[in-house]
Amino acid sequence: MKKTQTKAFTNLISSVLLLLFEAWAYLETLGFKQPKAAKYVKPASFPQVMIAGMAIFTLVLLVQSCIKVFRGMKAGDDDNAPAETLNPVKSRGVAAAFFVIALCIVYTLLFENLGYVLVSAAICVIIMVLIGKRDAKTVVLVSVLVPLVMWLIFYKFLKVNIPMGVLQPVRDLVDKV
Repeated sequence: MKKTQTKAFTNLISSVLLLLFEAWAYLETLGFKQPKAAKYVKPASFPQVMIAGMAIFTLVLLVQSCIKVFRGMKAGDDDNAPAETLNPVKSRGVAAAFFVIALCIVYTLLFENLGYVLVSAAICVIIMVLIGKRDAKTVVLVSVLVPLVMWLIFYKFLKVNIPMGVLQPVRDLVDKV
């Protein structure tokens, strides 16, 4: 089998593409507005930490893949197996991945108008159903409470202003308390 048809080679290509994406994402965070009131935690801090963590793991994958592709692999190595297809028609996992990517795009489009809590709750419901959670109480409670608690943490304690969209009266109520 050719090296270009192995999992190791696809990992190599994927890690290069991920590094390019992470570099672009990091550069985007440099353009975030820095409010004067935020001394310690700035709007770009959390994304930059997450991007740095992703970049570390991507670099590990890149080094491992380079070693396996250029030095060779043993016959029984899992990464020497044929690479799977990225055809969403043939692979249910790939179709689910593309669906989640589409959900992320919808999330960003609706974020400003509907607000963090509503959009996050809706996306959370969809993803929980996708992964097989069927208990309606659990799905609703997690989908509503997690975004609300996260918003409270970021808004009240970290002083990060997150859009509330149509739930602006909730933020006004929290400000009065």
